Amino acid sequence: MSTTESASTDFAGKTGYLTMIQSVKSLSSSYLPGALSVLAGILLWQLASLGISPLFLPSPSDTARALMELAGDGTLQTSVVASAFRILAGWVAGVVIGIPLGIFMGMLPIVRRIFDPYIEFFRFIPPIAFVTLAVIWLGPGEISKIALIFYTTVFIVTLNTIAGAKATLELRLQAASALGANRWQTLMTVVVPSTVPFMVTGARIAMGNSFLTIVSAEIVAAQEGLGALIWNARNFGRTDWVFAGIIVLGLLGLCFDRILRFATARFLSRYQIKH
Repeated sequence: MSTTESASTDFAGKTGYLTMIQSVKSLSSSYLPGALSVLAGILLWQLASLGISPLFLPSPSDTARALMELAGDGTLQTSVVASAFRILAGWVAGVVIGIPLGIFMGMLPIVRRIFDPYIEFFRFIPPIAFVTLAVIWLGPGEISKIALIFYTTVFIVTLNTIAGAKATLELRLQAASALGANRWQTLMTVVVPSTVPFMVTGARIAMGNSFLTIVSAEIVAAQEGLGALIWNARNFGRTDWVFAGIIVLGLLGLCFDRILRFATARFLSRYQIKH
């Protein structure tokens, strides 16, 4: 091997090594603080549980054993699947209806006048107030829970989309009109792209609220689901099951939000969405 080739190989090796070091440093700066924070929280939890009955505050190890126990007999997996399906079905339906409704309400005054009284009235009534009616009208099956998630989602998404449509710069609308765009073309090429960040924000907020609703709905009328698991644990005096259900519920929500953020960053990056 010539001197030049040897020098080139050494340079490439050093460059690769430096790149690896930079990647490790980048990962450390991104995830290390969060990991340390979680570990500190678990440590404080462990210290707080010392000398306290597990009935009131189970320790992290008690909760871990409860998770393994629930996973071992399949209860945990069944509960996660049931809750996840209800949340996703209701949330998707709410987003699909809320986005176009919000766009048309934001752009067309007549549409806004028609639907605004209903939006302003029902958005102040919490979904839990309709749990009993949902069961009476739709039955105790899946449809009633999905309908409650839809109710939770649609108003949040609609209001955020309205805000985005109304926030579209007038200069852009005038420019589209000057270029000969009709109302439909202006809507699709100017208003909708400008509203995408508001849509995503509304969808994320609605996702979080959907988790609040599903627990209430499953407590009242469900045999399966994380809400039902948490509620039924009281019948057995298993506070560790309650903690296990709460932790899984939080992790499920975290996963859903991260997936949504990844999808928007992957497919909607041109709209400059900030997280």
